[in-house]
Amino acid sequence: MNQAKVKIFSGTATRFLSEKIVKSYGTELGKSTVLNFSDGEFQPAFNETVRGHYVFIIQSTFTPTENLFELLAMIDAASRASAYKIAAVIPYFGFARQDRKDRPRVSIGAKLIANLLAAAGVSRVITMDLHADQIQGFFDVPVDHLYASSVFVPYIQSLNLENLVIASPDTGGSKRANAYSKFLNTGLVICHKSRNKPNEVGEMTVIGDVKDKNVVLVDDMIDTAGSITMAAEKIMDKGALSVRVIATHGVFSGPAYERIAKSVLKEVIVTDSLPVIETDKIKVVSIANLFADVIKKIPNYHSISSNFIF
Repeated sequence: MNQAKVKIFSGTATRFLSEKIVKSYGTELGKSTVLNFSDGEFQPAFNETVRGHYVFIIQSTFTPTENLFELLAMIDAASRASAYKIAAVIPYFGFARQDRKDRPRVSIGAKLIANLLAAAGVSRVITMDLHADQIQGFFDVPVDHLYASSVFVPYIQSLNLENLVIASPDTGGSKRANAYSKFLNTGLVICHKSRNKPNEVGEMTVIGDVKDKNVVLVDDMIDTAGSITMAAEKIMDKGALSVRVIATHGVFSGPAYERIAKSVLKEVIVTDSLPVIETDKIKVVSIANLFADVIKKIPNYHSISSNFIF
């Protein structure tokens, strides 16, 4: 069976990661441009043929919404240019917090995004650490849901921390934290929080023993850093030796950088799914090799199970 040739393109917002992915893959980014109009309208275009090719388009859909629309337009352009298949590589899947109707008369934004990607002509979606696993079910095309544990676990192990405990900053992330806890054979702590409104934590309670422990909080994303800094403070108040955070997506909006700088956190480790400014406390580990390996395997119908630690 003849395999389609692969071409990898990048949206403008995620070029910093795309360049590392293609370097790991052993190729170069495909040539594309974006024509900008004075009123803010824009039109992406491919500057080389994609006819009959397996096209991978890399773009995280973070703020502003133009990043999402650019991805949709690039998918549409590839479809109209007779690409064989089109895979949207979305390291950070925006709007993922809108995965259900948690109150009356609201949009389920994650489902809307899935519909838009399908309408644009996507054949497959590759993403990482969705805020809610069930978002995979919003798609009628294959979804390869990768996990940052393959880069985080080796980092945690390299620290050689004694009396290690894994913690979740909220009950919603307890499943993720439990997976780390089981794999690393450590204790598990859960922080129960209530929110006054989005991005504002009301009260928080630490459930579990952290006294004289080195604690690693596990989360899928850090937005304003309100939850993790409060959790770290509560954990230290209960006698922990140190608190670190591993989180896949460093959104870091609003006062996030300032809160982390002033916090009791020893270290915050995130991936490069989003553009992040490294500081004394914030460290970035790359997911480029992981995505490059998966992009190699998919057109050849190879299993990607080996890319998962758990």
